[in-house]
Amino acid sequence: MSDDIRLNNQLCFPLYALSRQITGFYRPLLEQLGVTYPQYLVMMVLWEMESTSVKQLGQMLWLDSGTLTPLLKRMEASGLIARERSLEDERSVIVSITDKGRLLEREAEKIPTHIKCRLKMSDYEIITLRDHLKKILETTLESE
Repeated sequence: MSDDIRLNNQLCFPLYALSRQITGFYRPLLEQLGVTYPQYLVMMVLWEMESTSVKQLGQMLWLDSGTLTPLLKRMEASGLIARERSLEDERSVIVSITDKGRLLEREAEKIPTHIKCRLKMSDYEIITLRDHLKKILETTLESE
């Protein structure tokens, strides 16, 4: 067997396993808020930006419209967001945070500290890892 195809030599496997593990750390915290992890990602964007187009949101979160649209419909039904057609371009849908969604931000503020404690990593280690992962993501965009 070639060393190239051994599980322990793969980049994809530890990334996959770590992603599942970290997402699992978030699950009980997000259940208390009544949102899923993808919904939490949407909320983080809207807490920062107030509103954005569905297209921009998809680009920021690396989600296609087939995944994003049902997610946004559920969030709208729960009162966290509002969706409406853009006045400038009727093909574009704008997603905005509601008052209920904004209130959720206060409850979510403890989540990053909790996750940091679970990871048992220093700020420097977390920032360095995050920067490396972002660089890899940017590289994959350039190669498409």
